[in-house]
Amino acid sequence: MKRHLMSVTLAASFTMLSAAPAFARDTVENYPIEPALHSEPGKVSDDIALYFAGQRHPAVAKKIGEFATNKKTNAFGKSDTDACQHVFLSAVIELQDRARKEGGNAVINIKSNYKNEVRESATEFTCGAGAVIAGVALKGDVVTLRK
Repeated sequence: MKRHLMSVTLAASFTMLSAAPAFARDTVENYPIEPALHSEPGKVSDDIALYFAGQRHPAVAKKIGEFATNKKTNAFGKSDTDACQHVFLSAVIELQDRARKEGGNAVINIKSNYKNEVRESATEFTCGAGAVIAGVALKGDVVTLRK
């Protein structure tokens, strides 16, 4: 009887633990663009111009298309700011790579698109940071600007 009671108690404990919500963190915050762009010198190239939503830019000679990126990075042991700046750079670099591939010379109208919630800002980007992973999603228009 004692053995049976112990088995029932263990089973109930296991069921309660497995049904408990995971204590995962997903803190969504906005961070300034300028410090992030310069947080790792030499990573972002000058050959593809970047214009965030609302920023003025030269006239568009050719619109190539809208492209999106959704990048994740290891955030373990990093501050949210450090992880978010790093993954933001990865997203920006991917947009620049896409512009090169498509024959453009700029990405304009860049917006945050974290979890499909579009946020337009010329000064901030949105990042979701957890205990293990941080993520940034951006989208922008690849274009050829008049020189």
